[in-house]
Amino acid sequence: MKRVALLSCLLVAFFCAKAKSESSLKEEEVKFFESKIRPVLVEQCYRCHSSEEKIRGGLSIDTREGILHGGDSGPAIVPGDLNSSLLWTAINWADEDYEMPPKKKLPINVIADFKKWIEMGAPDPRVIKAGYVKTEIDIEKGKDFWSFKKPIKRPLPEIKNESWPVSETDHFILAKLDSNGIIPAVDSKPETLLRRLYFDLIGLPPTPKDIRRYAAAWKKDPKIAYQKEVEKLLSTERFGERWGRHWLDVVRYAESSGKDINMTFPHAWRYRDYVVDSFNTDKPYNEFIVEQIAGDLLPIKNDEDWQENLIATGFLAIGPKNLNERDPRQFALDLADEQIDTTTQAILGLTVSCARCHDHKSDPIPTADYYSLAGVFLNTKTYFGTINAVQNRRGTKLLELPIQDKQSVDSLSSNEISFIKKRLAESEDRLLELTRQAREDRLAGRSGNAQQQALRLRTQISQIKGRLNSVDENGELITRAMGVQDREDFIQPVVLIRGELDKPAQQVNLGFPQVLCDEPVKLPKNSSGRLEFARWLSSKDNPLTARIMVNRIWGYLFGNSIVTSQNNFGKTGQTPSHPELLDYLAVKFMEDNWSIKTLIRELVLTRTYQMSSTYNREAYNKDPENSLQWRHSPKKIDAEALRDSMLVVSGQLDYNRPLGSEIAWGGDNRVGGFRPPRNNSSRERPVNYRSVYLPAARDSLPEALALFDPADSNIVTGKREETNVPDQALYLMNNKFVIEQAEAMAMRINKGAKTNNERVANAFNIAFARSATKNEVDEALAFIRNFILRAGPDSRNRDNIERLAFITFCQSLLISAEFRYLN
Repeated sequence: MKRVALLSCLLVAFFCAKAKSESSLKEEEVKFFESKIRPVLVEQCYRCHSSEEKIRGGLSIDTREGILHGGDSGPAIVPGDLNSSLLWTAINWADEDYEMPPKKKLPINVIADFKKWIEMGAPDPRVIKAGYVKTEIDIEKGKDFWSFKKPIKRPLPEIKNESWPVSETDHFILAKLDSNGIIPAVDSKPETLLRRLYFDLIGLPPTPKDIRRYAAAWKKDPKIAYQKEVEKLLSTERFGERWGRHWLDVVRYAESSGKDINMTFPHAWRYRDYVVDSFNTDKPYNEFIVEQIAGDLLPIKNDEDWQENLIATGFLAIGPKNLNERDPRQFALDLADEQIDTTTQAILGLTVSCARCHDHKSDPIPTADYYSLAGVFLNTKTYFGTINAVQNRRGTKLLELPIQDKQSVDSLSSNEISFIKKRLAESEDRLLELTRQAREDRLAGRSGNAQQQALRLRTQISQIKGRLNSVDENGELITRAMGVQDREDFIQPVVLIRGELDKPAQQVNLGFPQVLCDEPVKLPKNSSGRLEFARWLSSKDNPLTARIMVNRIWGYLFGNSIVTSQNNFGKTGQTPSHPELLDYLAVKFMEDNWSIKTLIRELVLTRTYQMSSTYNREAYNKDPENSLQWRHSPKKIDAEALRDSMLVVSGQLDYNRPLGSEIAWGGDNRVGGFRPPRNNSSRERPVNYRSVYLPAARDSLPEALALFDPADSNIVTGKREETNVPDQALYLMNNKFVIEQAEAMAMRINKGAKTNNERVANAFNIAFARSATKNEVDEALAFIRNFILRAGPDSRNRDNIERLAFITFCQSLLISAEFRYLN
């Protein structure tokens, strides 16, 4: 079926100026419509295309707005233009895809009436009277709330023990503890601190070599030794993989559309790699924001800049989508709403999308502000790909990138191209035959499956065309990415009463939430305003942006955020435990050129971070949640770090970044239908690379991640949930992957060890980054002896039985609480 691009399917119907308005209609034009056109529409069309009955194909023609806007395939009427009016094509039966009414063609005189009507400008007196949405929100009063005021640096507070702090942050923490009569915990042991630092900065455990080097340096100068480890970890590529994964949680990264029609996003991985690289290069956070919101609008020096900026805008394209939405206007609004929700929660910590249907219930955000911001996104084209197929009504193009990939598993040989083209021609011929057969069956009143076969074949043809369109004339892959660009034609946003499409209210100008603006925003006319929005978000004058990111980073390092409602800094969110510290760090973050690495460095060098997690009953009774930070909160290792750690201790982790992703290798598909690479490349696909590179389809993650509380990629995730459920224990005890890592670890601890004592010592060092105690060694040796004894006296199998004993012992370490938690 023919379709037009999404750019023609937005809210034009609400304020289209092409058709004659009600006030400009002449009496004879109204009479012509009422006598010649409306009766035919009511009798022949309303049954399938009216809001009172049903709406097929997204087309409602019982209002002027509906018929001008059209349905899934585009405008039903383009006033004055017969060739562009799909209704004219349909009633003439000029296209087998558009034959309306389907059972009997309209009389010639009626068709002539419609021709005259369209040529005279399609005068239509049917209108939806616009309302007006008022607000009772006092914006100026709303600005008094703490988070809507700019952060300021305050003097360091007074403390009782001047010798304890080693940083400004420590002053703020100790002052709070002093005021609550709590004594901070002692410092962590060196090996505990080292393991904590490695997991927090790179998401991996230290190796025995790392431990030995650190222990030797610690004996000489603990402070310098620790500082060198911090610098080493911040400079490794593993840092970006760890902290990039945190950001991917926030921006709901996934490689499929989710919802009912879960189509893959084969090009989403480019955005993932962009994020990892951005953290590794310490891209200033304000620039990071601007690139993701409006990278396509930034000035560039070369193709590399242009490519990176286009990929960055994938932030706006990777969200969940209802691809089966029949009404293109509804799809456009829902898409913009999802982009608003993600952007404002991720960067501003506000739930602006709650103002879509009415004024925000708790924050000073009028619904008019919502639609002013929606105008930014409605004037933006989103390229997310996916093939047009059965049930996928909303496929789009992708952005073509200027630089080809150095490697590709998707190129085609000349023979393959010829074969695919031949298959396409045969499929199209078959589709014509099935379409004719379906038409004959329909007219004769016969039942048959030609229609169903034709629908399936259309999907296959879309896949074949997509495959051919993915390569150039030489068969080389055309590099593409998900992302956004501005619309060519400007849409003036309007407020929708209760968010309903058929209830428009007043027009509004493009703008941003007023409560965060010192003065009214002035944007260029007839532009999306997206670049201005990105720069406003990343401005030092914005009271929320720096606070939100500082709060997120604090939470990842300390377990508890200063504001525990990470995505909600509004009135229904939690108040900060240390408001002066939050503001101090936010201002310093901006002063330090928005450097994420500088902020992390500063925080991990604090004495607060280096405290032990030792339990103190008196402190616990006063602050059971440890919100005052009297000790370091124990943390559960997340899903990715758990899997990666098993690969590290087994010696099986592949540190190389894979090309693309498994979903990219499978191409356009429904989730659950991944195909292998689409050629006979002998390139081995790595399976033991880091978990950040595993396939990330919505609602279909690999089991190693899905069972251990991964981020929900349908929403902004500030902090993951932590659960302990039987499925996790069963996986750790029985899964093939875990057992294989235990086997590899058992072989590893045997290298260079002459006795079982040495093997046990190696195992503890590798798994826990510490030495085993005498009791632990004794218990482990006793376990191994008893395992061998229970197997029986058969000496022929003794070596194998001993090997199994060590595998079981290693597995017990991998599934232990100490391996899965950080102190």
